[in-house]
This record gives sequence, structure tokens and C-alpha cells, in this order.
Amino acid sequence: MDVILEFVGMLETSHLYLFSQALVYFVVGFFIAKAMSSAAAKIAQNKLTTHGVFLLKRTVFYTLLGLFALSALKHIGIDLTILLGAAGIFTVAIGFASQTSASNLISGLFLMIERPFSISDVIKVDDIIGEVISIDLLSVKLRTFDNLFVRIPNESMIKSAVTTLTKFPIRRADLKLGIAYKEDIEQVRKILLTIAEKNVICLEEPAPLFILTGFGASSVDIQFSVWAKRENFLTLKNEMYQNIKKTFDEQGIEIPFPHISVYLW
Repeated sequence: MDVILEFVGMLETSHLYLFSQALVYFVVGFFIAKAMSSAAAKIAQNKLTTHGVFLLKRTVFYTLLGLFALSALKHIGIDLTILLGAAGIFTVAIGFASQTSASNLISGLFLMIERPFSISDVIKVDDIIGEVISIDLLSVKLRTFDNLFVRIPNESMIKSAVTTLTKFPIRRADLKLGIAYKEDIEQVRKILLTIAEKNVICLEEPAPLFILTGFGASSVDIQFSVWAKRENFLTLKNEMYQNIKKTFDEQGIEIPFPHISVYLW
């Protein structure tokens, strides 16, 4: 009886030793995968976009970690053939049960290949405008300017018109104005060009654009377009409207507004 107990103890000690070795393999593999993924990201940071670097880092990390995990399982005597077969059956079952997720997954791959935008870009999807904070296989996450978190499924991204507001370094601000019919249009044009010239964040090239857009019920409608660096777009638009209102008041140029006349008999 003592011999049997001693033999069982030896088996338990042997299994514990193998399990400890497997655990060491996995822990060492975790740190190696983390270090290798960080190194790959640093090497590729000048060659890929922010999203590309993020995807490369994640791919290298999970690939290496998976290899070390398989090695650890094999070390403690688990048959990987059976494990991989069970994983394949499970994957097929999950695929049939989640067709929407599969559609989002495929759409996510198309987004990663096409790269219409990257992390930190500001995009507009339908009526939603926000900064891209994550591009995952199933969805895109945005942070709106009023600090709301929005998750948009990749399938919706593929089917919708997406506008990337930060794709190019400069943007055009289209200012909509109206002047009274009695005003001199040429004088108004010169005043607007002078206001643009005095604004230090308004670009000289491309040059400002003055367009008559039509004749309204009480005004001559004008579009005055100016260009700015992307980061100065909102500042320029706000300053231009303020300076135009102030200058028009000083020059006596009327900005008409609708009037309602009431007659009593």
C-alpha cells in the first residue's frame, strides 16, 4: 500500500512539474510577444498609418502568444489535433449562428484594405461627426465633439457615405451672406477681399472666391469662400463672420432681414 501511494505521489509531482513548466512557457511567451509587437510597431511607424501600426502590433502579439500557448499545451500532453478539430467545429457553429457578425467582419477587412480614414481622423457618417478612436473587425468607434461614444457597425460604414474631414491639410469655409438690393456689389466684393487679406490665418493661395448665388426675396445672396489650414478652419469661419458684420456696420452696408407689415382698417 505504501508503494502504491508513493507511486501516485510521484505521478502527481511529475504532472505538477510539467504544469509549472508550461506556465513558465506561457508567461515568458507573453513578455516576448509584447516586446516583439512593440518593436514591430516602432519599425513600421514611419511606413504605415496609425491604424496600420495598431493592427500590426495586435497581429504580432496575438500570433506569438498563440504559438507559445500551443507549445505550453503540448508540453503538458494535450493532443492539439483534437483541440484544433474542436475549435474548427465551434467556429463553424458560431459562423452559422452569427451571420451579421460575419458580415461586419468582412466589411471590417474591406475597411482595413481600403483605408478611407485612420485613427484620429474626424469623419462624418450620415448626421454623426466625430473623431475615430478605434477601427476594429466588427465596428468603428467614434468620439463626438460633445464627448459622446458612438459605435457604428462596419457593415453600416460600407453602405453609408463617409466624409473624412481631416483627409487634406487645408479646408474651404463657405460664408453665406445677403446684402440689400441698393448696395454696390463691386464695393462689397472689395470689402470682403480686404477683410480676408487682413486675417492672418486666411490663406492667400488658394485665393478667396466671391460668387453671386442668386436673388432672394429681400437680398442679393452671396457666397464668399476662404481657405485655412485644417486646424484653423472653425476659428477662421467665426472670425470672418464677426469681422464682416462689424465692417458692414461701419460702412453702412445693409444686411436685410424679413419684414412683416400689418395693416389695420
